[in-house]
Amino acid sequence: MPYKETYPSALLTEAVEAISSLPGVGRRSALRLALHLLSQPEANVHHFTDAINHLRDDVKYCRYCKMISDDDVCSICSDTKRDHSIICVVESVRDVMSIEATGQYHGVYHVLGGIISPIQGVGPSDLTIRELVERAGEAEEIILALPGDVEGETTAFYIYRQIESTGVKVTSLARGLGFGDDLEYADTLTLGRSIVNRQTFKP
Repeated sequence: MPYKETYPSALLTEAVEAISSLPGVGRRSALRLALHLLSQPEANVHHFTDAINHLRDDVKYCRYCKMISDDDVCSICSDTKRDHSIICVVESVRDVMSIEATGQYHGVYHVLGGIISPIQGVGPSDLTIRELVERAGEAEEIILALPGDVEGETTAFYIYRQIESTGVKVTSLARGLGFGDDLEYADTLTLGRSIVNRQTFKP
């Protein structure tokens, strides 16, 4: 019969279950974190939980690019020094952060909120593609900075078909990134070069 760890408190059990629901956190790690929180001053723990509550309750998504923001318009979209005629299309907020870390891109973004994946039950209507199409008419260039795997390529092709009638220039990252690579895990030098040396998108 497999060993099942039990806890001396129902409240501790509840905390462990909550923490272990986070990605990559097992029950033993969750227990260690729960006991650590229990050993901290009450004010520290309340500050921690308040920060999580504020994150969930008060964070906004930029009305233009769908990046997380404290305001209705994010700091990138509200920056008049950015080139608003170039829109870099990415899968997630983490990708925006990765590209910004390179210091090589000075346009604006559009966060899809995922990629098309029939296996995962994610279709075009689950993403912010419609909003991107609306923005495309005012742009000079759309950069498809999506993963190089099958789902990413499928998403890029779908977007291209949706916006090609606008006549906007569509480019993709230079393939310094290997097939299947995620932007999140690419080193900043490689990612920066891929942006600078972007090429015309070929469906």
